[in-house]
Amino acid sequence: MVSLVVVAVFLLQGALFQPPQASGFKILPADGSLTHQQITEAAFLRKMAEVCRDVAAARGRDFTLPINSKLTPTAVQRACSNSYSSLLKIPTFSLAISQTSLSNAAVDGKLLSTAHHFDNEDFKNGRDLITQGIAAVKVSMKQGRYLSARTSLGAVCHTLQDFYSHSNWVELGSTAPFSTLIRPDLPLNNLAGPNTKICKSCVGKDCSDNILPEILQQKILTSGYFHLFSSNKPEGKCSHGGFLDRTSSRDPTGGINKDGISSNHGFLHQRAAEMAINATVELLEDIRVATGNQAFLQLMGLNQTSVLAFVFDITGDLSSYISKAKRASFSIIDSRRGTSEEPSEYILVPFNNQDSGPLIRTGNADTFKRHINSLSTSVGGNFSDMALSGLLLTLTQAPPSSDIFVFTDSSAKDSELKSAVEGMIEITKSTVNFLLTSFSSRSGKNISSSRLLSQSDIQLYRDLAHVSGGQTIEVTDTRLSQAIITDVITADLVTVLERSSAKADNFSFFLDPSLSNVTVYVTGDSPVFILYSPTGVSQSGSVADGPLGSILTVGILRRVKLNSDNQTGEWKISINSTRFYSLKIIGQSTVDVLFFFVEIFERGHEDSWGQSFTRPFIGRNATLFVSVTGGDSVTVTDVLLVEASGSGVVNGSIKAVGATDFLVNVDRIPEGAFVVQLKGVLNDSTQSLPSQFQRQSPTQYKGSRITITAQLQNITLPGVPFSLNFTVASNTIGGNYTIRARTDLVETDMSFPSSLILVAGGSAQGSINLTVPSETESGTAVTLSIEAEAPGSTDLNYAIVLLTVSTASAIFSGCYSLCMCLSFSCFFVFHFV
Repeated sequence: MVSLVVVAVFLLQGALFQPPQASGFKILPADGSLTHQQITEAAFLRKMAEVCRDVAAARGRDFTLPINSKLTPTAVQRACSNSYSSLLKIPTFSLAISQTSLSNAAVDGKLLSTAHHFDNEDFKNGRDLITQGIAAVKVSMKQGRYLSARTSLGAVCHTLQDFYSHSNWVELGSTAPFSTLIRPDLPLNNLAGPNTKICKSCVGKDCSDNILPEILQQKILTSGYFHLFSSNKPEGKCSHGGFLDRTSSRDPTGGINKDGISSNHGFLHQRAAEMAINATVELLEDIRVATGNQAFLQLMGLNQTSVLAFVFDITGDLSSYISKAKRASFSIIDSRRGTSEEPSEYILVPFNNQDSGPLIRTGNADTFKRHINSLSTSVGGNFSDMALSGLLLTLTQAPPSSDIFVFTDSSAKDSELKSAVEGMIEITKSTVNFLLTSFSSRSGKNISSSRLLSQSDIQLYRDLAHVSGGQTIEVTDTRLSQAIITDVITADLVTVLERSSAKADNFSFFLDPSLSNVTVYVTGDSPVFILYSPTGVSQSGSVADGPLGSILTVGILRRVKLNSDNQTGEWKISINSTRFYSLKIIGQSTVDVLFFFVEIFERGHEDSWGQSFTRPFIGRNATLFVSVTGGDSVTVTDVLLVEASGSGVVNGSIKAVGATDFLVNVDRIPEGAFVVQLKGVLNDSTQSLPSQFQRQSPTQYKGSRITITAQLQNITLPGVPFSLNFTVASNTIGGNYTIRARTDLVETDMSFPSSLILVAGGSAQGSINLTVPSETESGTAVTLSIEAEAPGSTDLNYAIVLLTVSTASAIFSGCYSLCMCLSFSCFFVFHFV
């Protein structure tokens, strides 16, 4: 079975340029040089192999995997699974590597920060960044916030790895990492003084002997000076070097960086990279010892870190509704217990017709069940509830990629929050499923018809589930509802195809050998459909048990469970309807896909991009970066932006930038909601021939014509008021724009303007004042989201500001250490030619 994770990064092309800093090891592979990602992945694999080897020895098990430079995620996952007597997860392992590598690369957005790159002999501040970053990793792990921990870890790894490329540690003949960098209790000795002369000019392009011999003999530690605009540097100091470094043209000329093979000291690049790998392994060991093997496995993604959240309607009598909801919730909880999918945390949010909350967290399934059993009900005269408020609270407080189930049988009186909920779904990439009870009453009593769910009520829930890649399940037919619940809580679910239409159409899709348990959903008012297999066998939607699968029907939903044999190849489904319907095809697979929006810049020989925390701009061009990691190889042949409701498609042009990396250019972002579809060839070593495959983003995306700009500061002190300025601009309509702001840190005191008035094509400024609780632990990550919604809910955009709570005065900016410029972080990649 192939083990792959496809990680896709959206890039938005722009013309804005920000001055780069010396970047350290490269971000994109070139000339055989090792990149930050390759260094980080090698260290992850080596450390995990060492941990699993030690666990195997302690348990009396065999561990035969050689620990060398040829380790792969698949090999390590299999060896570790044998050590733990259970199958550890390759998709989340590769995802953890990718998340860490992305935040590693983002450090190059720390413009002109000498500490982040150990430039200009800034060793003390660089070491402070590392040690405070390590503390932040450990705090996030203790809080169960593993995405925050990985992001913080990536930032720390970048600075740590740059030390070996930018300093003369390797030139001094060192054979082991400089452990003092991760030990705040140890002194930094033998540093070059401010007036110590270190270098002499290179002979032409030959810099192999430009460090003075007495410096090498006395083991004096230095690093190169770098500046983009000025050639000034202290007399006799080494430069970083490279065509962007203005100081390298001033005596002493040249440089000492080992960023790539073609760098001034490129002859030492491989040694510096290997030292950086060893130093990263040492850092990971420090974290493992401090947090324990179980938490370390979760950090590495080899152990389950999912969160299961229930949003519960408690308005009305404790009757058949509550009984059905409890049975469904307990079934979901019990189905995951003792499996690799057992959640690491459970969240419960009740709501009624007046309010939502409080949010309850626990790591124990039995405790979670007791909380559900103890929910008290409230009776009110209004049979519309605060369903979206409860869901919004859950999306804000739960970690990204959570599984959320909303239990209700009533309409949402806060439907105006629909756009805000959609934005948070995009941000968190969480899956939302709605479990709706019978559309009659909660009990056998006669009640007002206002209690009943109308078709518009149901459609609201379907729309939100559809945006997140979830389902709307009517808990009326026990057999079907249980089958669908089983589908949505199954491990390693991927989306093969999802479309909506209101006309007769034919759809084709490829099923590859890595897929199993494939299910087709057709939702709509009596659509007629016929399914065709790759061999030409057909089955009508009116046949409950046929040659291709079994069909369950309730209301307007039909579920087709494909037979397990002969699934590989191109399938087709023909749907005949003049009313709105939706088609969704899912399955289990180790091939996964993620998407991130990023801003891209081009200037001269440099490429740079930074992860965006906002919606892309409608109508403008974009670039999709696709990276394949793990197991066997995949060839990407097509990447498409597909309108979620309609037939519009934006084709991408694909350019390989590495063995498994691709840049895909598209000329515009669609007007409405869209998904991303990938097609290619799957080279599975267990199959004699390659097979075609396709995947689609489970979450829908939207563009916007609103922009939100946040200021660059991103450190806050516990208990101390913090003010953050932001600007909202729009090139469309003027009027009263609704402003919302929220954080994922409970009990944060926050105030902000409820609206801003914009003229057409203009902008307005606002300020958010917040104070995190005084008892908040230093190193805690805080995610602040800012939303701006146009008059009439015609458009909405958001910006995410990533803050860190710190009691230190150092320049470390926390686990989401990203520069906010026009609502995105900017980091830079250099091609030295």
